[in-house]
Amino acid sequence: MGSQTSKTVDGPLGSVEVRDRPPDHKRTGGISECPMHQKDKPMVASECPISQDNYMPVVANQQPSPDQPFPLPTDRKVSSIPKAEPKSEDDLYWQYPSEQMFWNAMQKKGWKWDKPVDGDHKCDQMKPKDMSDIIRIHNFNNEMAWKEIQKWEMAFHLNECPNGPKLKRFGGRAQDYSPRARIRSWMGYELPFDRHDWIVDRCGQDVRYIIDYYDGQKLDSNSGNFAILDVRPAVDSFGNVWDRMRVAFWRWTQSSEQ
Repeated sequence: MGSQTSKTVDGPLGSVEVRDRPPDHKRTGGISECPMHQKDKPMVASECPISQDNYMPVVANQQPSPDQPFPLPTDRKVSSIPKAEPKSEDDLYWQYPSEQMFWNAMQKKGWKWDKPVDGDHKCDQMKPKDMSDIIRIHNFNNEMAWKEIQKWEMAFHLNECPNGPKLKRFGGRAQDYSPRARIRSWMGYELPFDRHDWIVDRCGQDVRYIIDYYDGQKLDSNSGNFAILDVRPAVDSFGNVWDRMRVAFWRWTQSSEQ
């Protein structure tokens, strides 16, 4: 799987050493006819089992949808995010979904590629490159979210967990706005367009992080990303509250000095 490297990253928590592993190889997912489980239907024995780590089928659905206008790649890129509970030496890092898996997941959520959205935009103009761009942005945002989590962990918990954190499980909560996001909306700011909760294993201790995704308006020409991420520990333990208080104090003192 390759060796880990480290580098210094500057951010809102200052300069910290971040252990990293370039996502430099891919895997080809096997073909499966197993559909994604639907929340409004009880799971029966014939359905594919659902992973409680990421709420995706244990066996990936790589079959094209019935009305899919073009074929999509089924290869999956390996992330730099380590798994807390790998099943083998080949399972040390989380894998990103393939373009075909992402397409199928969007279809299950009710998205229809041939329906017009956003005014004059026509979805029937979608091309294979569009899915490649979507996957690239999706992966980039996840890598950025993990970098932010590493900054928190390395800044405050390096001594108690020298090997660094690992991701245990995660889930999307797009319509379940965090208190911080709601307070920002009351102040006139936009609500995030998505939210994820990531459960991080800090050398045996589960720590929940909240990630709010905001529309940054401007498109990054290099990465294709347009989102601004607000990553912080959830206010569900004294340790998390203390970490956030320290960061708030640090930011206040830094702004006072400028």
